[in-house]
Amino acid sequence: MIESENTHWAAAIAGRLSDEWWGKDEFPQDALLLNEVLFELLAKAPKLCQNLIGTGIIEEDYFEPLE
Repeated sequence: MIESENTHWAAAIAGRLSDEWWGKDEFPQDALLLNEVLFELLAKAPKLCQNLIGTGIIEEDYFEPLE
């Protein structure tokens, strides 16, 4: 996985997970922090990030246009 592609996936996964976090409405600043932390970690670990693609966390066709 090339670096720019990994950053797109890392951002999408971090966004998905932080948006689904139960505390995001009560603690919006913490949800933003969670998003930032997850993004940094996933962007620095492309192999681990890739393991999440195609799971219930994020679909393999996440970036494909809807028809």
